[in-house]
Amino acid sequence: MEVLARSKYIRRTARKARLAADMVRGMRVSEALAQLEYSPKHAARDVAKAVKSAAANAEHNHNLDRDDLWLKTVVVDEGPTMKRIRPVSRGMAHQYFKRTCHITAIVEDRPEVVPARPARRRQAARTARPAGETEAAVEGES
Repeated sequence: MEVLARSKYIRRTARKARLAADMVRGMRVSEALAQLEYSPKHAARDVAKAVKSAAANAEHNHNLDRDDLWLKTVVVDEGPTMKRIRPVSRGMAHQYFKRTCHITAIVEDRPEVVPARPARRRQAARTARPAGETEAAVEGES
């Protein structure tokens, strides 16, 4: 089951937030939060907040186990841009932009599946000995 959380109107540029989001996409939620906690990117705090919110939604609203949650996607979209004007010399003005972004985190539950171990080749080779050879004879040769 997929559960999502949105953080809207975050005062960070989408370009910088995408760098933090790209680091953790596809990871386990616990590993992603650990990665974001020690990341030097300032936007990592905002991405971590959205991931924590999605994990909490999954636990509280859908009774999913936090240990089974994986971060399916983290999408960072541009939000509205606030345009401001700064006066400069000779009666002119320069415009500068305060950009915002929307962060959407989607988590899903994937129960841990233990893969079936294939038969080892050495064991298969030992069992397929020519007739007449015993275990002791083979050990004595080596």
